[in-house]
Amino acid sequence: MDTMDAQPTLRDLAAVARRDGGDAAEALLARVRQLALRYARARLGRFGAEDVAQDVAQEVCMAVHTGLRTFDDRGLPFEAFVYSIAARKVVDAQRQLIRGPESVAELPDGADATAGPEQLAVVRDEASRAMALIRTLPTQQQEILTLRVAVGMSTDETAAALGMTAGAIRVAQHRALTRLRGLLAAAGPAGGVAS
Repeated sequence: MDTMDAQPTLRDLAAVARRDGGDAAEALLARVRQLALRYARARLGRFGAEDVAQDVAQEVCMAVHTGLRTFDDRGLPFEAFVYSIAARKVVDAQRQLIRGPESVAELPDGADATAGPEQLAVVRDEASRAMALIRTLPTQQQEILTLRVAVGMSTDETAAALGMTAGAIRVAQHRALTRLRGLLAAAGPAGGVAS
């Protein structure tokens, strides 16, 4: 990989954004939104609330932008700072989804060219089964898989976010994936989870 094509880290972008704002802040928030949206989708997927995941990502961006002025760089990946905000925002959204009534979308003005009901049902069914299997894992392993797979954090970034060593993250991720493979094999082609 050419070093000219390498993207700056979020930590580097945050440092420049704190100093100069402008384009660096815009680039930082675009990448933060991408991370926050993937995390929110992974954590809120069982509710089927894409609009809520979008809202959470926006709230994370606003909180990061506001907190950037007082952010104290202690050598941890900036992703750990973003994760801590995103985790709190997702918990708030989950509470709201559980308590509040489901909002009704506005009527569309024209025909929808996106995937049809059958494709969406298949995708949602597969995602639902995958999330059901993941929810059988211990909470820490669920969080590690969410950060590593859905959010795309590195081992070191995940370790910093969860207060663990990189080696412990690798071992826990390996155990979680091995357990999921076993559960998937036990479920068989029909998709039912064997007890």
